[in-house]
Amino acid sequence: MWSWLKMSFTDALEVLIEMKNQDVKFIKDTYVLAFATCYKLNSPESFKICSTLREEALIKGEVLSRRASCFAVALALNQNEVAKATSFFSQIMNPETMSCINLNIMIHIHSNMLEALIEILKSAAERNVSRFVKRHEFSEEVLAKVREKVKNVPTLVARFDELYGKLHINGQVNPFTLDAMLCHTPRDRKSHTLLLNRRTVSRRTFQPLNQSLLAE
Repeated sequence: MWSWLKMSFTDALEVLIEMKNQDVKFIKDTYVLAFATCYKLNSPESFKICSTLREEALIKGEVLSRRASCFAVALALNQNEVAKATSFFSQIMNPETMSCINLNIMIHIHSNMLEALIEILKSAAERNVSRFVKRHEFSEEVLAKVREKVKNVPTLVARFDELYGKLHINGQVNPFTLDAMLCHTPRDRKSHTLLLNRRTVSRRTFQPLNQSLLAE
């Protein structure tokens, strides 16, 4: 199953690269699709492509959506490019979505910023807000990674366990994985499809499509 999906993501990436090589203008949804595809492929090559597309977009003054940026951050973390992930995240406007909140936790885990991490959870658990204001929610998967990180620090693990209990009582822990959060499509958004031509050679350079972009 994964091999079939990987082929589909590879095909999608090849089409996107060809669009880029043909100077087809990317719109916001195209960047979401491109970054999501790179995230799913999760390889050094796909990270390089994602970074290149992102840098070129910013140079052109294009505004990347929060969702596209979240995929870029997640991919950087998966590739252990923590500094890049931190930089990408710092440029997200209003990072208050569930995906952003959990990505921020993951950045702190990878950066070993454990004291600051506990403070973020404390602020979320003990924050007095109106019942009409939605509280920050955390993935059970992400919180498990936090506990694994602090388990050998007695003072921190005790504080975490206390906060974990409060978050559960407040209904701030959900069963969704970070991947599920990132890939969730809001119901009110129309589905966007892209015709995948199974071409492996660029019409412009006559080189393999993935090499065509990496060579630029």
